Amino acid sequence: MEQKQWALHARQAAYRLAVLSLEERNEGLKSIKAALEKNAETIFAENALDMAQAEEEHLAGPLLKRLKFDQAKLNSVLAGLDSLIALPDPLSKQTLARELTPGLNLYRVSCPIGVIGVVFESRPDALVQIAGLCLKSGNASLLKGGREALRTNRALMDAMRAGTKGLLPDGWAALLETRDDVNDMLSQDESIDLIIPRGSNAFVRYIMEHTTIPVMGHAEGLCHTYVDASADVDMAVKVVVDAKTQALAVCNATETLLVHKDIAAAFLPQCAKALKAQGVELRGDERTREMIDCLPASDADWDAEYLDAILSIKIVDSIGEAIAHINRHGSHHTDAILAQDKAAQRRFLSEVDSAGVYVNCSTRFADGFRYGFGAEVGIATGKLHARGPVGLEGLCTYKYHLIGSGQTVAETVDGTIQYTHRDL
Repeated sequence: MEQKQWALHARQAAYRLAVLSLEERNEGLKSIKAALEKNAETIFAENALDMAQAEEEHLAGPLLKRLKFDQAKLNSVLAGLDSLIALPDPLSKQTLARELTPGLNLYRVSCPIGVIGVVFESRPDALVQIAGLCLKSGNASLLKGGREALRTNRALMDAMRAGTKGLLPDGWAALLETRDDVNDMLSQDESIDLIIPRGSNAFVRYIMEHTTIPVMGHAEGLCHTYVDASADVDMAVKVVVDAKTQALAVCNATETLLVHKDIAAAFLPQCAKALKAQGVELRGDERTREMIDCLPASDADWDAEYLDAILSIKIVDSIGEAIAHINRHGSHHTDAILAQDKAAQRRFLSEVDSAGVYVNCSTRFADGFRYGFGAEVGIATGKLHARGPVGLEGLCTYKYHLIGSGQTVAETVDGTIQYTHRDL
């Protein structure tokens, strides 16, 4: 089926999804879960082929780990679906009720966006998470994963569609496979309501420049952790090691460590030892290299999302310098301060211009599942419509319902009726 037909098919499916009850949407999610369990061996076999090809193409180790879809990944996906099923209905939520005049009442209620196109990296589990989120929020989805995961994504989509046949409208989700498919999708402004690209800043910019469809950018995660002069050293070491090494090829891993000069001597040697024990390559500025053994950092390192066991380190003279560095070099994703000083915490929270600003915890908490959103379509680094981990609420918009009993504007002009604007 050509992409234009997919888009039209998705548009028709979206109209039907929007009126499905919560129970019907949840039944679809339960059927997806059962279908994935039933077809697990086929999915694993297709993933093994993707993995073998990726290894032949010398895909980096952290990216291979992200590509792998085994029983552990399946268990995580199934748990995510259970969590999604348990969440309340995001649709038809009343967020405003106001009497305009006696007998004329205005209501603002949540509703689906419609058809959402998502382009994401070579993470097969993301396919299920995104499709599930779109279904729960009443949206049809067009999904394009990285080419390395093509066989796995096909097997997952085949299982999901087979499992929901007769329960959900045909076209509720479709898999795109090529770059040409993506370019065709970008031209379907009459059928598609929103594009969500996940990837580098350059990739997100490319999408924005080649479509008239609204774009919710999920750009790269160049995250920072700043160790303030007031930090507890032992806690700071523990948090930094987690933020860098708990998972490497993820957008919420810390890539640059900023350290206040007054705590550097006490903190850096201990932290460097712990990081090196985890196999992390350290790159530091001149002052850092005077305190620990590490490679020199170049200007390019301050703008690098490594997605690997590499960490750049810079010593700063003040919290103001740290904040300025983050706002200049960061991707406005997630940044953390480790500090006991309450004033420093408050300043960091108010002045750092990122979707997630944390105090005394790991940047790895930037995640829709960890936020209790069930899952996420990604972490939005822009500021419009949704920001940070985008769950069900971020996939909804709203409409206004105005319920009257024969009122006319002419009557408000001639004074027959008066506006009351009374909240109900």
